[in-house]
Amino acid sequence: MCGILGVVGQTPVNQLLYDGLQVLQHRGQDAAGIVTASGKTFHMHKGSGMVRDVFRTRNMRSLMGNAGIAHVRYPTAGSASSLAEAQPFYVNSPFGIVLAHNGNLTNTEELKADMFRHDLRHINTNSDSEVLLNVFAHEIATRVKGFELSEDAVFGAVEAVHRRVRGAYAVVALIAGYGLVAFRDPNGIRPLVIGTSEASGKTEYMFASESVALDCSGFSILRDVQPGEGVFVTFDGQFHARSCSANARHAPCLFEYVYFARPDSVIDGASVYQARIVMGEKLADKVRRVLPAIDIDVVMPIPDTSRPSALQLANHLGLPYREGFIKNRYIGRTFIMPGQAVRKKSVRQKLNPVACEFKDRNVLLVDDSIVRGTTSKEIVQMARDAGARKVYFASAAPAVRFPNVYGIDMPTRAELLATGRTEEDIAREIGADAVIYQDLDSLKEAVHSVNPELNHFETSCFNGEYITGDIDDAYLDAIENARQESKGGKEEPTSSQMIDLNLNVAEQNLI
Repeated sequence: MCGILGVVGQTPVNQLLYDGLQVLQHRGQDAAGIVTASGKTFHMHKGSGMVRDVFRTRNMRSLMGNAGIAHVRYPTAGSASSLAEAQPFYVNSPFGIVLAHNGNLTNTEELKADMFRHDLRHINTNSDSEVLLNVFAHEIATRVKGFELSEDAVFGAVEAVHRRVRGAYAVVALIAGYGLVAFRDPNGIRPLVIGTSEASGKTEYMFASESVALDCSGFSILRDVQPGEGVFVTFDGQFHARSCSANARHAPCLFEYVYFARPDSVIDGASVYQARIVMGEKLADKVRRVLPAIDIDVVMPIPDTSRPSALQLANHLGLPYREGFIKNRYIGRTFIMPGQAVRKKSVRQKLNPVACEFKDRNVLLVDDSIVRGTTSKEIVQMARDAGARKVYFASAAPAVRFPNVYGIDMPTRAELLATGRTEEDIAREIGADAVIYQDLDSLKEAVHSVNPELNHFETSCFNGEYITGDIDDAYLDAIENARQESKGGKEEPTSSQMIDLNLNVAEQNLI
């Protein structure tokens, strides 16, 4: 999962892009990058680490121009940082193009082979985003007549990308001397919203993974980029949009609403906060059905994502709601930390129980989801150590039983707690007295109730139904084998090693 931004403005956009990345930081903490355009010249700075660590005043001053794109990276392979794969990526032909991508392609190897044999383009990293950039650049090049780029050529290239590329992708790209291009895959799996602002009597445009990036910059939501659509905004502010796929259907990723997106964002017309409130109501109904005789003294959220659902669940059941865990906000989100060893060690650094809220009580803990179960097991034990008599665990999402291949770091079946286990097995594994999962139909209804136009969703991690239609056991086996080989039998990095890595990057930026 990553966060992307794109702006075409009337004044310098470097600060807008930086501010936008700051509020999208939750979507990726591995690397950050900004590219701006002034005339036909690109200005780029990117590096490993958090946004605040990558950019210094001198870097910001060098990012000149009234248009730009930006990216925060989340490593989907779950490995250590790689500066070579920090985005945006750049190719010099045709014209010069930079691109930032959120999502994950499912036919990357096939595309790489085509690049080498037919398109005569070289891919320099293992990033599928670099592959996507080269596909787009090649399709632009085949449609350029003379030395001019037409609107038809841009949309023709986007249409060709949709024919050749499979998987999930939301994209912003700059074409030197011309403008900004944005597009989403034909299923609209990953989000991309358009915002506008008026400056000096002209319209400025911003594209972002989440609407919160528009809010903090004074932009108003115009609409979402539609599945299969291409949008082209010239550097002088002309806005063009065209449907570029005959097979487009709207099926956004449900996990965005459960976990990844900020609650103050609106994605595809649905408020994330409101969706999580309804998730709490649906989950309360499930608790009432499956645990009617259980005495629950108090409901507690696992901070922060599950708070709206937990509060509504407590209200719906008429139970007291308490904050039983205090979060250290200076520790990163454990789910998006590379390496299981880092994840295990960070849980107790990140959360601390309020002992008086647990002592001699039957506690219902509510989390947004249970993926690997490492964090859940630690939290249940902390609750017991703090004096809880019984600990029940409720998940606002259904059981995650299948790998996600569209950009979320849970690619192997062996890493998923629910794979091959019943709810009773899972309760024993994490040490809970009982585990309650949201039903998939209830989760769909929660989001649909907020925006009735959303009728289809990408739900593969819950039910194993891959919306792109090209995923089978052989594909999943290949992913798992490649991941195991990439580890090379080496131990995963410890927390201190990851901290040292980030400090080294910060020191380099100070030089």
